[in-house]
Amino acid sequence: MPEKRTYAPKEHSPLASIEDWEDFVVVRYPEEGKPANAEKDKDAYRNYDHPARDSVREFYRLNHTYQTYDFVREKEAEFLKFDRKEMMPWEAVEYLNTLVDDSDPDIDLSQLDHLLQTAEAIRADGHPDWFVLTGLIHDLGKVLCLFGECQWAVVGDTFPVGCRFSSKIVYSEFFAHNPDSQVEEFQTPCGIYEEGCGLDNVHMSWGHDPYLYHIMKDHLPESALYMIRYHSFYAAHREGEYQHLMNDHDRDMFKWVQAFNAYDLYSKSPSPPNLEVLRPYYEDLIAKYLPDTLRF
Repeated sequence: MPEKRTYAPKEHSPLASIEDWEDFVVVRYPEEGKPANAEKDKDAYRNYDHPARDSVREFYRLNHTYQTYDFVREKEAEFLKFDRKEMMPWEAVEYLNTLVDDSDPDIDLSQLDHLLQTAEAIRADGHPDWFVLTGLIHDLGKVLCLFGECQWAVVGDTFPVGCRFSSKIVYSEFFAHNPDSQVEEFQTPCGIYEEGCGLDNVHMSWGHDPYLYHIMKDHLPESALYMIRYHSFYAAHREGEYQHLMNDHDRDMFKWVQAFNAYDLYSKSPSPPNLEVLRPYYEDLIAKYLPDTLRF
């Protein structure tokens, strides 16, 4: 297994850990039927009493400033060649595990622990095995951090580019600094797209979701691919935005995205899973659906 490394914060990477973003999302979108915990709110927001210095707020300032249509197309051209690294699927999980979350103040868990907890929660509820596998691999696209990508180009709420930014996107005020906000063609709800064109024809902001989708699109059921591709598209599956770009098939498939979201955000536990016991099951599950090697 590779030597463990920490993704050090930089000016373009304001979060102490990329999981700070997921903590923030849990607070912003609390589990339905359960009130958000005020003390947890303060932990998740970090500088809750001084939001001007909030690392999550600064993260979104960078994300919303630099995630332009041209940036997305450049990243698609750069990374969808899949020429960075070739790994066996379980090797890829272990490689992601070198992205250590040393700064999490609440739960001292590795990336692998989070993936196993998500998968085990799905498995315990009796879902199909491809759903369980999706839980295990859904964050593999975060290897982008290990390839040198900025945090704001790896995690964060995803959204369409090439059309008007929704005001329902978190910290939407920062889109005022995005050069696309000055492109006339992008200032309508549909922008460069046709109404009802379907999300497959829409370019989403760059990050671990679309990246992993393209790696997995020939190997998993369509329902799993929707979960992977859109699980961070909160403006759509939690706020109901961008319906005008969807077709009926998208709307039907988003029930899977919403089902997956609960397991991704609310399955964290301070007790790490027993890897020694679980690994044989997951190795067999990987072998059932995925090729011997994957290109990243």
